[in-house]
Amino acid sequence: MKIDFKGKIVLVTGATSGIGLRIAEDFARLGAHLILTGLEKRRPKSVGRVEQIRKGALKKYYPVDFTNRKSLELFLKSLSAWSRVDICVNNAGINRINPIDQTLVKDWEDLLAVNLEGPFRIIRAISPIMKKNGFGRIVNIASIFGVISKEKRSLYSITKFGVRGLTVSAAIDLARFNILVNAVSPGFVLTDLTRRILSEVEMNDLVRQVPIRRFALPEEISKVVLFLCSSLNTYIAGQNIVVDGGFVNV
Repeated sequence: MKIDFKGKIVLVTGATSGIGLRIAEDFARLGAHLILTGLEKRRPKSVGRVEQIRKGALKKYYPVDFTNRKSLELFLKSLSAWSRVDICVNNAGINRINPIDQTLVKDWEDLLAVNLEGPFRIIRAISPIMKKNGFGRIVNIASIFGVISKEKRSLYSITKFGVRGLTVSAAIDLARFNILVNAVSPGFVLTDLTRRILSEVEMNDLVRQVPIRRFALPEEISKVVLFLCSSLNTYIAGQNIVVDGGFVNV
């Protein structure tokens, strides 16, 4: 059995670093044409790596700030003009850590905009395109904190639990059109975001709590996404695949 995305048009949001960049690179290696988004107004060097992997892999890069209504609307308008979008990976996400009684309204608004409204609006925009073409695969990157929660993670958990709800409801509406919607919930992954929000002491403490005794690498999350989007998946819909080294079971 072989995974091949030759000729497929794949949208990956938040594709300039971490998990999103690795997902984009892996799709490029497997023949896909890519539509990528990031915060940077000019195409960053990291996205250029996709072209280095395979010439012609990058179809379009959109600078999108999901917390900015005008930026989001411009992107959605452009996205709706595409005649084909075969696969969508809603990866863009942010996190802000605070006890619930010290959370900021601005943080609440930003996390809702990026983590939940963004995927909802994108699915709303591309599902008519996928319906027309009779094919679609959508993967929402959720989190273990949409399955469990932890101190100071209230805002993040609220949005990631919401992503799971979005995944289930969208799957029910779209599965009959051969559009399979699923979620992948990473545990602790060695990315720049993880390093920013966790101290070395916190990271070492968490490693001891993970049954596999290490954090995931971005490619280990990407592999699950690739499977769900591939021709090997013909009957999985509305599911949340937890990739966490067993952490939520401890």
